[in-house]
Amino acid sequence: MNLTQTDVAKLKLPDGKNDAIFFDNRVPGFGIRLRAGGSQTWVFQYKFGPVLRRMVLGRATAMKAEAARKLAEQHHAAVKDGRDPAAERALRVAQAGNTFGALLHDYLAFKQSRLRPRSLVEVKRHLEICAEPLHRLPVVSIDKTIIASLIKTIANERGIVTANRVRASLSAMFAWAMKETDFATANPVINTHKAGIETSRSRVLSDGEIKIIWRALDDGTYSTIIRLLLLTGQRLTEISDLTWSEVDFDRNRIVLAPERTKNKRGHHVPMSGTVRDILTGLRAKSATDQVLVFPRGQRAFSGWTHAKSELDKRILEQAGTALPHWTPHDLRRTAATRKAEDLQIRPHVIEQILNHQSGHKSGVAGVYNLASYTSETTAALTMWAERVAAIVEGRESNVAPLKRA
Repeated sequence: MNLTQTDVAKLKLPDGKNDAIFFDNRVPGFGIRLRAGGSQTWVFQYKFGPVLRRMVLGRATAMKAEAARKLAEQHHAAVKDGRDPAAERALRVAQAGNTFGALLHDYLAFKQSRLRPRSLVEVKRHLEICAEPLHRLPVVSIDKTIIASLIKTIANERGIVTANRVRASLSAMFAWAMKETDFATANPVINTHKAGIETSRSRVLSDGEIKIIWRALDDGTYSTIIRLLLLTGQRLTEISDLTWSEVDFDRNRIVLAPERTKNKRGHHVPMSGTVRDILTGLRAKSATDQVLVFPRGQRAFSGWTHAKSELDKRILEQAGTALPHWTPHDLRRTAATRKAEDLQIRPHVIEQILNHQSGHKSGVAGVYNLASYTSETTAALTMWAERVAAIVEGRESNVAPLKRA
């Protein structure tokens, strides 16, 4: 029987039978299975060693006869080549379930007791947040092209240094996986280029750029984070991973524990009126039992690359031109530099706001009583918030630069 679409439409079960397979006379093992309920299923039957195997190719309602025949021909060729199509398909299905995200869970569990807390935080940020586009991909499908594309995207959005750190974390994870699992057979990071030569960035946004970015912000989570990054001068994850327990409305400050900061020192950030208003509005909209200020499911905010891309699109639409390359981290540098240049804030006050530590304990940060900075840092952040408001509104600032003694 030649199983064409026309012939299949004429097939009927033999009298007294509830199930029957009709085989094609052109491709060995190719057939269609009919059942009493009316279902019609394409099958491929073959013998592999002493075992007779049968594979379902698809339903006749969803797959035309010629498509089913071509698939059967491929399987028949594989059998002649000494391969087992059913086993290969089962392996592909199993591999599809072995995603990067599942592998990451096991890897971080392995690293939990082997890395210092701060190092673990950084690795988690690299692999959980920066490498999020890989999470749903089967590990076997991730090749060096995918890795190279991801590294390039991260370099554009977060900078060369971050991209290179993510690349190193990915390479370490795949090297571990090759020794621990059967489905990671290669390290796709090998032979990819680094994002570039690491140099200290010096990008400081101008008044015009601050205005353009701010006016392109919407009411979404990413835009709110961008506002807070500029107004507070803190690091990305210190704001994006903020919890409500860290927001002290009574004492008007954000309180970060040592494990939440890069230098492992507890840090207090006074809230300007603008920052307080933003957080008060968010608190009013959040559930009473909500832990994170910016939740995404059960985790803190992620999806930086997509959100930054959407913001850049709005900037292009509203301003008519794209801004020169900038990253969210540039907001921290901008806040620090402009406080010094525009407002004449003293260096040790800016360092305290940024939670920077002098390299020598005998230096300013080592000998000053940090508690005595509260009034100065509060005044500095309030002045900076007013300066930003004036820039955005296109008016003269009401705050005069400080006069140094």
